[in-house]
Amino acid sequence: MDSLERREGNNTVYIGATIIVERSSQKGIVIGKQGSMLKEVGKRARADIEALLGSKVYLELWVKVQKDWRNKMSQLRDYGFREDEY
Repeated sequence: MDSLERREGNNTVYIGATIIVERSSQKGIVIGKQGSMLKEVGKRARADIEALLGSKVYLELWVKVQKDWRNKMSQLRDYGFREDEY
C-alpha cells in the first residue's frame, strides 16, 4: 500500500493510500459489490489509525492493478520491502 499524509489546521490527518493487487479479478474482490468491501476495509483502517494517532483521520483509498508486482524487485523496493525480509 502506498500512502500520502498531510495535516490541516483542524487537526485532521488526511491520508491517501493505494492498495496494489496483481489481477483485475483481485481488484473486484477488494472493492466488493458496490464498494462494500473497500468501505469496510477503510472503516476499520481509519478506526485503527485514529486510535494510534489520537486525532481524526480522513482516509482515501484506491485499488490499482500492477501485474506481477510480487516478482519484480524494483517494485518491491518501491513498496518498502527489503530483500532480507522475504
